[in-house]
This record gives sequence, C-alpha cells and structure tokens, in this order.
Amino acid sequence: MRTDSSPGNLPAREHLPAGSAGTPVLDVVIPVYNEEKDLQPCVVRLHEHLKRTFPYAFRITVADNASTDTTPQVAARLESEIPEVRSFRLEQKGRGRALRTVWSASDAPILAYMDVDLSTDLNALLPLVAPLISGHSDLAIGSRLARSSRVVRGAKREFISRTYNLILRGSLQARFSDAQCGFKAIRRDVAQVLLPLIEDTGWFFDTEMLVLAERAGLRIHEVPVDWVDDPNSTVHIAKTATDDLKGVWRVGRALATGSLPLDRLARPFGDDPRDRDLTDVPKGLARQLVGFCVVGALSTLFYLLLYSAFRSFSGSQIANALALLVSAVANTAANRRLTFGVRGRGSAVRHQAQGLVVFGIGLALTSGSLAALNAATSSPAHSTELAVLIAANLAATVLRFLLFRAWVFPDRRDDTAASTVVASHNPASPTYGTTTAAHQQHPHSHQQHPHTPLPQRPNATAPQAPYINYDHNQTNEFRAGEAADRTWGDATMQLQAVRPHDHDPRDTRDAR
Repeated sequence: MRTDSSPGNLPAREHLPAGSAGTPVLDVVIPVYNEEKDLQPCVVRLHEHLKRTFPYAFRITVADNASTDTTPQVAARLESEIPEVRSFRLEQKGRGRALRTVWSASDAPILAYMDVDLSTDLNALLPLVAPLISGHSDLAIGSRLARSSRVVRGAKREFISRTYNLILRGSLQARFSDAQCGFKAIRRDVAQVLLPLIEDTGWFFDTEMLVLAERAGLRIHEVPVDWVDDPNSTVHIAKTATDDLKGVWRVGRALATGSLPLDRLARPFGDDPRDRDLTDVPKGLARQLVGFCVVGALSTLFYLLLYSAFRSFSGSQIANALALLVSAVANTAANRRLTFGVRGRGSAVRHQAQGLVVFGIGLALTSGSLAALNAATSSPAHSTELAVLIAANLAATVLRFLLFRAWVFPDRRDDTAASTVVASHNPASPTYGTTTAAHQQHPHSHQQHPHTPLPQRPNATAPQAPYINYDHNQTNEFRAGEAADRTWGDATMQLQAVRPHDHDPRDTRDAR
C-alpha cells in the first residue's frame, strides 16, 4: 500500500496485438568499441538466426562507441548490404551511454541488446523477448547462474561474477541472479520512464537499471542461458569492478534517502479476475505486519543498546527518554519507507511530527512502568529494568502499529472514485496505449485505437520502416544523449487509473 502515490505513469501490461505494420517489433542493439574483426561475423550470424526463428519484424542496430579502428566502416557496409541492419555512431565511449541513446531513439516496442562476441546461445533470444511481447514481464535478462544454465568460463571470472552478485544481494537486496550477463531486453514504454533515472553510462548501467526496476515493483523475467566465455575479451576487470562498487554505493545511498521517484514506474493490476477487490479485508495488512515486526525488532534492539549506553552516565528516566527519542525517529523513517511504502520527501516532516506524538505515548507507557517499578523497590536490578521496559514496549508497539496504520500512514486511495494522474506519453508509440478522461466520457468517439498491431516480419521486397534516415550509405551520427533529448519531449495528457474491474468499451473480445 502506498499512501502518497498514484498508479504511476505506466499502464497495465498488455499483449502486443498481432497484425501487420512497418515498425519492427524487436530492436537488438550491439554496442561495439574497436570490434572490426568480430562485428561482421556477429551481425551476419544474428541476422540469419532472426530470419530463421523470429516470427515478427526485427532490426539490428550497431552502436559504435567512438571506435578508432575501421569498425564504423564495417558497420556502414553491413547497413548498406542488409536491410534490417542500422548503424549508430557515438563520439563518446560507454556501453550504458550507447544503450541509452539508441534505445531512446528506437521506435520498436521491444528493445534488447547483446555483446558482440555472442557468448550467449542465440536460442535463448526468443524466450528472452516472448514474456515482454505477451505483456507478462517488463524486463528480461539472461542468467548464467541459474541451475539449468550451462556455462564455460575460467575460475577467475566465475569467482568475480558470483562475488559481485552476492554483493548486490547483501547491499541492495537484489533478487535477480545475474546482473552483468550481456543479454537483456526491456519494453519500450518501460524504458521511456526508467532510462532518465539511470545515471551510469558504463558497465554498471545494467545493474542500476535492474535494481531500480526491481525496487519499483516491475517484473523481471530470467532466462537460463548457455554461455561460453570469450578469452579475447577487452574488459578491464579491475577498473570495471571499482566502478561497479562505486555505483553500488551511489544507488544504495539514493535508495536509502528516497531521492529516486520510483513511484512513476508503478503499474496497476492487470485484468486477472483474481485481482478484483475483496470487501472487508484490510489491504496489505499481512505484509505491513511482517514489515512492522521486523522494523520493531530492530528498533527494540537499537533502543536497548542506546538505553544501556545512556544509563552509564545518567538516570533511568533520562536514559529511557533519550533512547526512545532517537529510536523513535529511526523507527518512523524505517516504517515510512519499508512498512507502508512511502517514498520521497513529501510529508516527511509531518510524518515525523506525528511519529513523535506516538513516541510520546510510548514514553508515557515506559516511563510509567519505570515509575511503578521504582515505587515498588528502591534499587531495582538492571536486568529487572530491562524486563519491565521490554514488556512496556510490547504494549506500546501494538498501539504504535495501530496509530501508524490509521493516523500517520493511512490508505488515502479512494476506491469509489477514479483518480487522475499526469503521465508522459508519446502519441507515436505503438505500445503505450492509454485512455483519456475525455474518451471515457465519450467512448464512441472516432479515435484511433491506442495499440498498433504487432508487425509481422516483412518480405525481402517490402519497404522498411523509417529509422532516423533512409540513406543506408550514410551512418547516423549523434552525440551521446542527443537522441534521448529528442525523445523525451512528449506531450502531457491526463490518464485515468486502471482498475482490475474496468473494461475498455472498445474491447471486442468475449467476456469470459
């Protein structure tokens, strides 16, 4: 439950409708830097595989990261010889910069990338993008650490990879298994909102994207892959590891302070009838109880440590008050973020003020208990004081949860009225389908359906979809970030929140 957020900028996931159109469904990006020898075999092999196995229209984009050898010429020749190949030139290095720029400029509903060495078996490509096409998932990654994966690589790289993923699990609570496998895909509507939040432009780009997506509640699909290490890889392991650790620290600090607007990535429930509202059942109560108990246990331990420290130089009442005050501020901040899902700095001061009122009630209970103990015996043992305080804190904890839930962090969503949110929307996007408030009022107005049919793979003689320019003999040259600046200038429109029981009047499917 979120108390200060709307359903977010993203609509409910939907399967891309099948049909025929000019826009490719899949855009596979291959970032390269000085890969004049490996680029052509890679592109030819990938193109043959997609022609043979992928049932929809596709595109292969070579993203040249400021190469200094003949890589740009090789990319330009491939573009002129193969209709489905495009080249993209950046004047700055950085894999993350290349992916951000090309993905921002692409018009394909599904965006993917893979390394030029093709270490990953291409048979995993269709399973990678299928959950995105169907609307089941938002991102998909290849995993070399899944049980059914088959991996051939040296002990050194195996140790580094597993250690890095353990660091992510321990520091950022990541649940995905493999952050750095160069085999990933994302839906374009998700990328439009997620990419502006990612700061890294190098190798940590993948990890930052996955961590933010996971924390925002997006669905990440993992595909076990067969993977063979490239012994001629030019990746500098020491420098990459150092940059990754710096990125982990930066992202962890941003998540801890709540400075990232992850609510804009929130999705409503889909149209599964099991998601319908249940009456007389408090929403999120079980999850909130678990989170509150965990935070409460840690807060109690923190409080007891503080009390013992303050008791060494002050009386019991002063030590209790100071320990409660410090632990109450930490407890309110932790429950605000972890238990009740409130992110950002909005209303933080008000929440802390209300938390202090709750703290005052807890102080009254615990201070009263200490006063009663001192009245019963003049010199109580320290262990007795702790036992009395624990019992008093248990009673205060129950009251604190009730006050937090009902007063400090109430559920402010109105289930009886449709809420309105402002979203960034690209009218030309083939996948970003929404319904405006005006259309809800006039469902029979002559307005184009927001979902463009899923393009099938065109014949060899069919004209290709426009992509940046039409001249295959000219390499598209952009400075890094230029395409992203052009793409995010979308119009702002009013959207209505999507609810599980809502039905689009234009949907002609049989209701079952």
